[in-house]
Amino acid sequence: MSTLSSSLHAELAALLGDGWRTDPSERLAYAYDNSRREALPDGVALPQTREQVIALVRACRAQRAPVIARGRGTNTTGAAVPVHGGVVVSFERMNRILAIRPGDRCAVVEPGVLNGELQAALKPHGLFWPPDPTSAGYSTVGGNLACNAGGPRAVKYGASRDNVLALTAVTGTGELIHCGTATTKGATGYDLQRLLVGSEGTLALIVEASLRLTPAPQARRALRAIYRDVASAAQAVARLMAQPVTPSMLEFMDAAAVRLARDVGGADLPLEAGALLMIEADGDVATLPSAIEALMRAADGPSTGSGQAHGLISLDDAADETAREKLWAARKALSPSLRTLAPGKINEDVVVPVSRIPHLVDGVQALSREFALPIVCFGHAGNGNLHVNLLYDPADAAQDARAHAAMARVFALTLSLGGTLSGEHGIGLAKREFMPQAIDAPTLALMRAVKSAFDPDGILNPGKLLPD
Repeated sequence: MSTLSSSLHAELAALLGDGWRTDPSERLAYAYDNSRREALPDGVALPQTREQVIALVRACRAQRAPVIARGRGTNTTGAAVPVHGGVVVSFERMNRILAIRPGDRCAVVEPGVLNGELQAALKPHGLFWPPDPTSAGYSTVGGNLACNAGGPRAVKYGASRDNVLALTAVTGTGELIHCGTATTKGATGYDLQRLLVGSEGTLALIVEASLRLTPAPQARRALRAIYRDVASAAQAVARLMAQPVTPSMLEFMDAAAVRLARDVGGADLPLEAGALLMIEADGDVATLPSAIEALMRAADGPSTGSGQAHGLISLDDAADETAREKLWAARKALSPSLRTLAPGKINEDVVVPVSRIPHLVDGVQALSREFALPIVCFGHAGNGNLHVNLLYDPADAAQDARAHAAMARVFALTLSLGGTLSGEHGIGLAKREFMPQAIDAPTLALMRAVKSAFDPDGILNPGKLLPD
């Protein structure tokens, strides 16, 4: 039963027409996200203009009704789940690419534009927008900005926060604000556009974004380095990131991930493989070979010959696109293989300093043994951003309890290593109770004060990100 007043229903129906949905079956479609959490909203708003967003926020504020911004619900932390009911604002109808300005390396878009659609529109101009999460084909730019999405390319090109120039947004008071400037340099006041990126809809609703674009590279080549153990792979990551050529991708798989990719996914990997690095470089045709040589030297280490002294088993170079796809087959085989181990998965994206990757992986495997549950680690090694996949049966009460206890210990381990709770998935519901462990009390108080300045009545995505 809806808790919204009849007057608010009438006001939003008049404002939005068929963009106001209250039928239970339609509300159910907006009740969950990729975290598998679910809570039914009281209504769903599908605005088409920023003016409608302003009006609906003001109407909801007058009656203290929660407002939850939503892209396509691909996030894994529960950030788009309306746990306190209220109005879900889906931006699927605000999906226009307003301008592409190649000379300025800038695109202006509405929040409902799909990342993949934007990339397709930019391709004829020889440009791309760097954030490339796994969900890029069907996640929205607004959603990417809300959780500061990254992906494999972030090691060279940065995450969403590094690739936004300006934002137009509606605060919790229904005010339209303009943050940043559509220029590549700016020193005029506070850096509010970067503040809004990663705020998960708790500060304002983004209605327009000016994005920083990057010229598409002419060519790319991949390397696959296989090591006997995680420590050897992590030492290679440190060498790779210390030399002048920045890889465009640097992906890591632990022993469990390698075993899965080989035994279930059918990837061609040796039995003695204890860790794997996928390394990619991009650039112009003339200089790419020298970049690849530099990366190969760093992956192989200071010794000559076979490299056995520091754990390298093999180093393969994909000289053409077919060979590149073959090398990436191991990484692509991994996610489907996880489904064979258990019906449920908790996937959290913790971050540690690169030098601490071995300690994190060793600690996670110790937890796997302690809690008698498989845990598989892979992810973006160049940033120290690893995806910890804890596999269990949610229908088994004992396994469910052990899984959540184990993940709490993973967070504690991450923080003890000087890391942080998330690199690109965000906090949402999944990690908010751990925020006091990651952020000290004075800083949390300042975050709450910022929240209050943008949203004094606390109507924007309540119950997310900041702990009670």
